[in-house]
Amino acid sequence: MSLNKDINQRKFRNEHQKAMINMIFSYNWLMENTRKFLDHYDLTNQQFNILRILRGAGEPLSTLQIRQRMLDKMSDTSRIVDRLVKKDLVRKTVCGADRRLVDVVITEKGKELLSQMDAQEDEMESVLKNLDEAEALQLNHLLDKLRNSQD
Repeated sequence: MSLNKDINQRKFRNEHQKAMINMIFSYNWLMENTRKFLDHYDLTNQQFNILRILRGAGEPLSTLQIRQRMLDKMSDTSRIVDRLVKKDLVRKTVCGADRRLVDVVITEKGKELLSQMDAQEDEMESVLKNLDEAEALQLNHLLDKLRNSQD
């Protein structure tokens, strides 16, 4: 279905305005599909992002380091980490180098959960099933170009 029909808009000022609205609409559509996938695991997008960051780091990270790597820079990292601690998916320890800081590490339970989710990656990526490899490459190139235009 076209964007015009999806948002019930007949005309856009120009293609740039349509592209901007299309990206916002597509972002919301993609986040909704991702949320449906993550709901099964009782995780939010931010919690999932933090778990992936910690697993990839392979070493303890401070909440500041986690925040710097997060996709959602507006997130309250400490609050999200505390919720993951309650679920026993991460553990906080006092930093050995600076006792004023807290290190965060992923627990075995957190690693196991991500392993279960990894097995379902095809389901998560199915929202992009209408794009072939060349189209996905082109989309990545265009999105990178858009973000780099602000530098």
